[in-house]
Amino acid sequence: MTGSTLGVEEEFHLVDPATGALAASSLVADAAVRGEAGPHVQPEISTTQLETATGVCTTLDQVRAELVQTRAEAVAAAQTDGLTVLAASTHPTASPHDLVLTDAPRYRSMVERWAGLATGQDICGTHVHVGVPDLDTAVAVMDRARPYLPLLLAMTGSSPFHDGVTTGYDSWRTVWWSRWPVSGPPEALGDAAGYRAVVAALVGSGMVPDGSQLYWDLRPSTHVPTVEFRMGDVCTDLDDVVLHAALCRSLVTVLAARAGDGDPAPVVRPEVLRASRWRAARSGLSGQLLDPVTGELGDAAAAVTGLLRELGSDLDSRGELAEVTGLAEQLLARGTSAVRQRDVLARTGDPGAVVRDLLAVGGTAAG
Repeated sequence: MTGSTLGVEEEFHLVDPATGALAASSLVADAAVRGEAGPHVQPEISTTQLETATGVCTTLDQVRAELVQTRAEAVAAAQTDGLTVLAASTHPTASPHDLVLTDAPRYRSMVERWAGLATGQDICGTHVHVGVPDLDTAVAVMDRARPYLPLLLAMTGSSPFHDGVTTGYDSWRTVWWSRWPVSGPPEALGDAAGYRAVVAALVGSGMVPDGSQLYWDLRPSTHVPTVEFRMGDVCTDLDDVVLHAALCRSLVTVLAARAGDGDPAPVVRPEVLRASRWRAARSGLSGQLLDPVTGELGDAAAAVTGLLRELGSDLDSRGELAEVTGLAEQLLARGTSAVRQRDVLARTGDPGAVVRDLLAVGGTAAG
């Protein structure tokens, strides 16, 4: 059944808990490659990163419990080399020029294919998988979800710094990631056959070896029956991860139902969608956003409220409406992680204080 299951993947930076500096660890990375860093811990392309993946969940309580567990496993893995993990999409002071490649065939192949795009990959993200029965359903959801992706991105921003510089963006990760030719919002695909034709053409062009290296903001998984939301920054506060997962799952359910009723997918020009994505990355929830339904520029908080209203019946049927509404209101009141990071830096003038605050909020401070 569409939307009955979901899971979350999170990527983290490895840092020295004493100094807050980004730290490479071949010891931790190699253990993750061998599957010995924890049952839910996986390697990433750089030895300064780790990835975690929850199990298959059916309720938000399960999602929350799994995230607590997977974050704890990542911390434990990092501690084997005296480190901890940082839950943010960019590190406040680190440089992309200091990365060390994880020694595994997959990552060596990526560097061979993508060169400097892969070796400068110093960003982390959050991915939400939502269960779908088949590829046609996944594509129908993708075609209808395109206008909503920038709003979901705006609610997760945690990358205001890059290469030690304040970027002026809530999600510089989005800008950095946009350099990849297989990133961003996908075009409307129509059905499973349309998706397969695009993948075949890209494979034939030499761009990718298969669909697993299409890094779109939203894509069908190639190994599990899900549609995967990939646009989100890492949410420092665990509450925001739960909120993001809940909204992605509900959106899939609602949009799949509309497709089943024969409602056409909205027509959105790619130029407008890219502009909406850029605006979400630039100011997050602090400015204006393009409303995913009306296409008009308006207050970000109003767009969030409108999304909750649109998904209200589905959330209520799951018994999640009150929790999700409360989490959204909390986020709107305090702002994204990016806002908090800038505020800490403005108050203290100390990038190290930003790291310490991130470790405390993310529950990854050494204790």
